Amino acid sequence: MSFSIIIPARYASTRLPGKPLLEIAGKPMIQHVYERAMASGAEQVIIATDDERIKDAADSFGADVCMTADTHRSGTERLAEVIDTCNISDDQIVINLQGDEPLLPPRCLQQVATALEADSEAAVATLCAPMQSVEEIFDPHAVKVVRDHQQRALYFTRAPVPWDREHFTNNPQLTAEQLRAYRRHIGLYAYRAGFVKKYIELPVTELEKIESLEQLRVMWHGYKIVVLEADEVPGPGVDTIEDLEQVRKLIS
Repeated sequence: MSFSIIIPARYASTRLPGKPLLEIAGKPMIQHVYERAMASGAEQVIIATDDERIKDAADSFGADVCMTADTHRSGTERLAEVIDTCNISDDQIVINLQGDEPLLPPRCLQQVATALEADSEAAVATLCAPMQSVEEIFDPHAVKVVRDHQQRALYFTRAPVPWDREHFTNNPQLTAEQLRAYRRHIGLYAYRAGFVKKYIELPVTELEKIESLEQLRVMWHGYKIVVLEADEVPGPGVDTIEDLEQVRKLIS
């Protein structure tokens, strides 16, 4: 199976400026992400950036780099520019791997590519993992996904869904058995390259704006998303300085 990985990497993070270049165990974060991508067996791995400092770092460890515009509103728009610039064929499977995921297992990258290849009706493949606690269910930073019997997404949300009417109304507690109904979305996506170009032309939807979840645009316009349970649960991504320190400890 052939698939490509594109790693969007921005320097101008509002919460953690220069994030891709922050040092973890003697390497910039973006190098850890790149090495994970290379270990997946991808046919090509491309770092997509609008910043020369990130390009210089990527050049230093031998990565392919595609310079992109600095006007993109999302990583998916940056993906579309790379697909166009690098002449990636419409039927090629392309994985969007965020540049702040230095602990993402290569197996997860293989898994989303395989899932999309196996489901000809799905436009997107992604992953989920079991929720660990009621506190996580109620955490708006933990995105929940509800699936049907074909493992396709019914909805993504920051709210505690499904709502357990019996246990949440008066006493928000669940047994380990009841927790099995809840899945946390893992923000890793595989697309066919042709769909990425189609996606960025789709109008932004109200649900997407309300939840601040880009994947809801896909579902609103009638496309299917297949969601498999991750064979390996990724370690934490890096959004804050606290996340960075945690990842440094885990890698070292």
